[in-house]
Amino acid sequence: MKSAVETLSPTRVRLTVEVPFEELRTNLDTAYREIARQVTIPGFRKGKIPPQIIDQRVGRGVVLEQAVNEAIPQLYVSALQENDVEPLGQPEVDVTNFADGAELTFTAEVDVRPDLELPDYAGLEVSVSDGDVSDEDVEEQLTGLRERFGSLSTVERAGEEGDYLTIDLAASKDGEPIEDAQATGLSYRIGSESMLEGLDEAVRGKSAGESATFVSQLASGDYVGQDVDVTVTVESVKEQQLPELDDDFAQLASEFDTLDELRADLRERLARSKRLQQAQEARDAVLAKLVELVEIPVPEGAVTNEVEARRDAIRHQLSHMGITEEQYLLGEKQSEEEFVADLDTRAREALMSQFVLDEVADKEETAVSEPELTQALLQRAQAAGVSPDEYIQQVVQANYVPTLVREVRRGKALATVVEKAVVTDASGRTVDLDRLQPDGTLAPEDSEEAEAVEGAESAPEAAEEKSESQEGDDKS
Repeated sequence: MKSAVETLSPTRVRLTVEVPFEELRTNLDTAYREIARQVTIPGFRKGKIPPQIIDQRVGRGVVLEQAVNEAIPQLYVSALQENDVEPLGQPEVDVTNFADGAELTFTAEVDVRPDLELPDYAGLEVSVSDGDVSDEDVEEQLTGLRERFGSLSTVERAGEEGDYLTIDLAASKDGEPIEDAQATGLSYRIGSESMLEGLDEAVRGKSAGESATFVSQLASGDYVGQDVDVTVTVESVKEQQLPELDDDFAQLASEFDTLDELRADLRERLARSKRLQQAQEARDAVLAKLVELVEIPVPEGAVTNEVEARRDAIRHQLSHMGITEEQYLLGEKQSEEEFVADLDTRAREALMSQFVLDEVADKEETAVSEPELTQALLQRAQAAGVSPDEYIQQVVQANYVPTLVREVRRGKALATVVEKAVVTDASGRTVDLDRLQPDGTLAPEDSEEAEAVEGAESAPEAAEEKSESQEGDDKS
């Protein structure tokens, strides 16, 4: 077999493959065996029909066609390897020459990752939010903790902000009740805005036994996205009683003996959370800035495939919720054109991020070790809520391992760029990410463990989301 590659554009190549007829003998033998098992010819047992009889009764042309169809995928993969081509998506194959006894020639056009010219990314400057923990932040956490241990008592007064109500809801359209939009005994906190739009205004100031009607839109069902009349009836009003904020509460709500110790722990927890938030912001900002600095051609075929993959994933999620795509768009007040345009934008951003990170990984000669891949598998198994063994089995069956390796490699590449960046907070202070540990703590300055979070743990949410749906010929 001979093969050659021709560059059609920065994102597309054409492979030309020439195969002598003799190299197709194995495929021809396989085709004869397959046809012999499928056809019935009087006087011969299935699977035992001689090739010359198949040629007479079925036709030599059918055998040749089956042999070529079987051979081309294998030959295509060999040509990719021979010319060091990494495809994006499926190829467009065209058989340009083939006859019985003659050479097989075919071409395969396929999208590829473009060659990019990276700027000097050492010293990229980005800004993230401040990581300071205020007294108000701590008190907000304490309030939430007190609410978890609070009690409810029924009061004989109108409902106020923060009160808990027991309510009945009944929706109708043009005076006709909507069967699947009737509910009784619901618990609702005034001010939470967690149910229907307009509900807070309707129940605020209402006492037990009082009703109100308002116009809103349902989130599911046949009338999703349409204005309907909703009648709410307040059955009871309950006031939340919060425990006193003292040492006794600290002992009730935590492992600490004093309120001061509890406050100090909450402050440290918030500090760790904000450090991790800064790290995520830094990764996102660095990636966005690097993408901005690189001219990145994007293959339209890959964009189309990515858009369809994302749209199919959304449809699948909606189907589990009992909602059609049309109902979802009505509820979001978005046209189909706007929806597809948004998917197109996200797909392009995803591809550009992937291309840039792959280029950085190549430049830095980034490799993925077995422990790093194992750690990534364990993290994803935990996120999916399945056992590691079950998740690994799913990954192997879906041929997802190469995709996962690329995701981890991109995460490491981004970590490398972040390490070389200059990160400051909104107040202009330098943010030290080198000492940040996976749990948000800081390693001692003289510790050998003081290093940036990298590998699978450093893969940004954006880059990870962008890698899930579209991964070239590994896409399932």
